[in-house]
Amino acid sequence: DFRDGALGVAKAATPDGTRRYRERLAGRVSATHFRSGPGGPTLASLGFGTYLGDPDDATDAAYGAALVAAVNLGTNVLDTAANYRAQRSERVVGLALSALIGAGELTRDEVVVCTKGGYLPFDGAYPADPGRWIYETYVKPGLLAPADIVGGGHSLAPRYLLHQIDRSRANLRVDTIDLYYLHNPESQLAAVGRDEVFARIGRAFAALERAVGAGKIGCYGLATWNAFRVAPDAREYLALADLVALAEREIGPGHHFRAVQLPCNLAMTEAVTARHQPVGNRLGSLVEAADHHGITVVASASLLQGKLTGPLPEVLGHAMEGCTTDPQRAIQFVRSTPGITTALVGMRQGAHVEENLALARLPPASRDAYLRLFTEEQTS
Repeated sequence: DFRDGALGVAKAATPDGTRRYRERLAGRVSATHFRSGPGGPTLASLGFGTYLGDPDDATDAAYGAALVAAVNLGTNVLDTAANYRAQRSERVVGLALSALIGAGELTRDEVVVCTKGGYLPFDGAYPADPGRWIYETYVKPGLLAPADIVGGGHSLAPRYLLHQIDRSRANLRVDTIDLYYLHNPESQLAAVGRDEVFARIGRAFAALERAVGAGKIGCYGLATWNAFRVAPDAREYLALADLVALAEREIGPGHHFRAVQLPCNLAMTEAVTARHQPVGNRLGSLVEAADHHGITVVASASLLQGKLTGPLPEVLGHAMEGCTTDPQRAIQFVRSTPGITTALVGMRQGAHVEENLALARLPPASRDAYLRLFTEEQTS
């Protein structure tokens, strides 16, 4: 049983462990490839994503091989979710991580394992009758009441989240999940009033703090799609300042709400361009608000699920010096975005892993080159 220390490794990512990983890569990657992450660990600027694909053995095998290659080439950030591919993405991360550790190629404290909870996950395959499966699995045993479920498949109920943390720990074969996200909590606003949604998030934060205290997670955050990109009058809008204040009110200044995740890519630049977030007494971008509150920002959908692999505008090639392919240029754009710590990229093919992780050898684009993209776009 991995919880009994059968692998003989530390239980979680640590500052010392992630620095050791960075030092082992010295000379093979740029000195700017690693950045400070939530709670102290050092995070690679490129992270391994596991969202796409069918829940089948072939996809499992592809992800497993790709993950091993990616860790060896320079990423120590692994991102998944319980609902990705009916829990199979979490499970393949766990298997690959165990293989790396068992072979002596990695120690547990060198890698940052991140997952998400909120969507009700299936178990290994998609059932013919999802509604009945959810009832039999979650409602009938008393884990959830029907009123706890929004949109047929999403819940922030504390009892459910704590159950899912244990399920994810087992899937991932880790004692401690380093970063646990509430998954798209803004989806609750489609069915529940704003005050009640904040009350639910507050209760979820309190439950996650208990999980931190028990050593089951290291810290927590919100993984969103629309919440931090849309305008304040949009239904799904969330203000980071309100969420930080909620954590301080529910837990106190020592809370472990440390990170947010949102899409950022060439087609979705709101993290830096939309000035919708309170920053002190003014409105600013999400990355400005995060910096103000000491929150780490992780970018998802760096390639917009494959839609940004090319052909891309020629101006991007001039700005993203050193890149040789359009996918590299698109990822480099995200990786170079001021305020973004890690750009997540889904990878299932060895050739793509090598192509994407080649960026680890390059510094990010300069701030001037990055900002010039927006200036030239407006004048072209």
